[in-house]
Amino acid sequence: QVTLQESGPGLVKPSQTLSLTCTVSGDSITTTYDYWTWIRQPPGKGLEWMGAIAWSGKTYYSRSLKSRTSISRDTSKNQFTLQLTSVTPEETAVYYCARDRGLAGDTWPPPWYGMDYWGQGTQVTVSS
Repeated sequence: QVTLQESGPGLVKPSQTLSLTCTVSGDSITTTYDYWTWIRQPPGKGLEWMGAIAWSGKTYYSRSLKSRTSISRDTSKNQFTLQLTSVTPEETAVYYCARDRGLAGDTWPPPWYGMDYWGQGTQVTVSS
């Protein structure tokens, strides 16, 4: 069984950096063809793919967020992280990490069907 767990501050001030960590158990984040992914869901809205880091360490980002987003990893801890800079209250959301099996190849954003394991999500509120 693969499990993912998000962690990080639940409250971030506007203009500051949102930082989250996803801890993975049951699979290595270096497993070939796995993409380790961040998704968010604002209140009352749909899921938004933010970006991913591949097994190789290569990163991929949503076009709308690319300039403010950084995904990295610590393979010794089997963790990957999200940093989103210059946040606004519109970025209040539940943030999820997920495993994507890369079934669609070079399709960005990827389809949801490739994401077989998700974390439970963590609420992040952007407010002063």
